[in-house]
This record gives sequence, structure tokens and C-alpha cells, in this order.
Amino acid sequence: MNLFYTYILYSENLNQYYIGYTGDSLDNRIKKHNANHKGFTGRTKDWKIAYYETFDNKTDALKREKQIKNWKSKSMIIKLIRASR
Repeated sequence: MNLFYTYILYSENLNQYYIGYTGDSLDNRIKKHNANHKGFTGRTKDWKIAYYETFDNKTDALKREKQIKNWKSKSMIIKLIRASR
């Protein structure tokens, strides 16, 4: 069975979070974010996984990603990360 993930990355250099989802392994995904590429996460190479959730299907992972992004609140993201520790 293929798992899907909704994840939050954090860059200390940018002091910013990035929210995404993937059907790939989290290790592979973080390598891609830290590789040379255009786009938001290509601006720095210090992204680390701060939080993730596992799902059985893409639909649920994507729904959760959109829910977190719709918060538009750094403080709510920080609360979610802290509550998971």
C-alpha cells in the first residue's frame, strides 16, 4: 500500500514554513526541496521536516494540506507542530 503525507517544512534561514503533500517518501521529498531548483523552496537549502501526517490516500492528504494552508496563520502552524511533540 502506498502512503501519502501532508508535511510542514521549516527553514531557519528564511524563518518560514512550507506546507505540502506527497505520495513519495518524506526522505526523497526533502531532498528535492533542498536541491537546486526554481520555486519557493529553491531559495535555500536548509529545509527540515517540522511536522507530518500520514494518510492512506491522496485525497485526504491533499485535503489536509489545503486546510492547513487556509489557516494563513504562522501561530496556528507553530501550535500544531508543538502539540505533536
